[in-house]
Amino acid sequence: MPWLTLLIAAPALGAVLTALVPAGRGTLAKQVAIAFSLLSLAIAIAVIAQFELGADRYQLVEQQAWIDALGIYWALGIDGIGAALIALTAVATPIVAMAMWPEAEAEKRDPKAFFALLLAVEALIFTAFLAKDVLLFYIVFEAMLIPLYFMIGMYGGPQRRYAALKFLLYNLFGGLVMLAAVIGLYVQSVDAGNASFLLTDLVALDIPVETQRWLFLGFMLAFAIKAPLWPFHTWLPDAAAEATPSNAAFLSGVADKVGTFGMIALAVPLFPAAAAEFAPVIVVLAVISIVYGALLAIGQTDMKRLIGYTSISHFGFIVLGIFALTERGATGSTLYMINHGLSTIALFVIVGFMISRRRSRLVADYGGMQKTTPKLAGVFLFAGLSGLALPPLSTFLSEFLVIAGTFEQYRAAAVIATVGIVLAALYILWLYQRTMTGPERADIGATRDLGRREIAVVTPLIALILAIGFFPRTVVDVIDDGVGPTLAEVDVEAPPPLVSVTDHAAEGNDE
Repeated sequence: MPWLTLLIAAPALGAVLTALVPAGRGTLAKQVAIAFSLLSLAIAIAVIAQFELGADRYQLVEQQAWIDALGIYWALGIDGIGAALIALTAVATPIVAMAMWPEAEAEKRDPKAFFALLLAVEALIFTAFLAKDVLLFYIVFEAMLIPLYFMIGMYGGPQRRYAALKFLLYNLFGGLVMLAAVIGLYVQSVDAGNASFLLTDLVALDIPVETQRWLFLGFMLAFAIKAPLWPFHTWLPDAAAEATPSNAAFLSGVADKVGTFGMIALAVPLFPAAAAEFAPVIVVLAVISIVYGALLAIGQTDMKRLIGYTSISHFGFIVLGIFALTERGATGSTLYMINHGLSTIALFVIVGFMISRRRSRLVADYGGMQKTTPKLAGVFLFAGLSGLALPPLSTFLSEFLVIAGTFEQYRAAAVIATVGIVLAALYILWLYQRTMTGPERADIGATRDLGRREIAVVTPLIALILAIGFFPRTVVDVIDDGVGPTLAEVDVEAPPPLVSVTDHAAEGNDE
């Protein structure tokens, strides 16, 4: 059974069938899309259930010649990092689809494109996380820009077309630079006598350090824009503000993880010497992202833009852990991708519920809502506490591992990054205070609380945040299985322990 191809085919087929639903049958289009997203989730569970810890690095491998003369393959495989991100994507898609239901109605246009585009992006994201041919990865990396462009540009705020165009231009530029690097990498394989785009073949190449530097920068630029990392971040707040809340949730919570996945799964193992050489610079950029994103989030008056800036700060933590180049940091970063996805989707979805009631995304138009809508206030507070990494919620462990892993190599960066943790508490709690507490606005009294469908949307997110927070071992073990072999490609000298075991033993003997 070609499980990985089947996993990609399910949402792709769902996208086609949803698009073919007759005009005026919006409810049917929603039902078809949600059904196929749930089918994709079931297949993803079946795939991950077959993943064996300690076995081959890439499992369930499928490899068919695509253009044999050029060494291009339909090559898929799953490792621990990919398994974790496949799970995030499979869980997030039906949740976002259900959250889209009232948004599609509010747009007063045929919603089938709304849902068909979501399933198309899901299929492309699955392919990116599974691709073991670098050219195949590049193709889907670029192809997903098209449905995302239409998702942002067709539905949302008054400046949505500007935000969509900005998103497209930024990412197209990064993709074109990456294409040049992909071609350069292929030339290296030709020179070595084994023309191939297969990741396993390319990782085995002995590429000169000077060449590695240029190729690494080509890949890294595309991934830094996608993630995004400061100073390539400016498209994200605009896209988050102008897209519908569910679109913003999927973009920031899931789709952007392709960028950070590319850093750890492609850029680091393909160019280990260059990754180690540029790591200090990237760590500095990551720390700037953490503090800059948090500071700008504090000053926002638009709730969706505020969450967009928080994501820039969180992506800084993810990149920091990757380029600390320690196993603890990389494990924390991958876990952070999962936990940031869950908490950010929860925040955007709940803000979407608020906007649907008040028809405003401005903080100033809210206040005292917890008296009228206690359930909404409760889940908003829970999502906010998850975003600021309050223990024992899931984000706490990932943030702790990133800081601890970074401290092993870059102590100053780890210390400065903790400022972002303090600022996160400030912007989240201040947002909650301004919207949910204080005097009740005169026009708030008629606001309805969460309904059954809305509770059904947020319940899986709350359950997963709690489950990973209290029982993280299974997820961490799967991630570790992929992180270990990846970092083994990078020759980074392990730092000395903070306290020498022999010295400690000698002190004990003296006593």
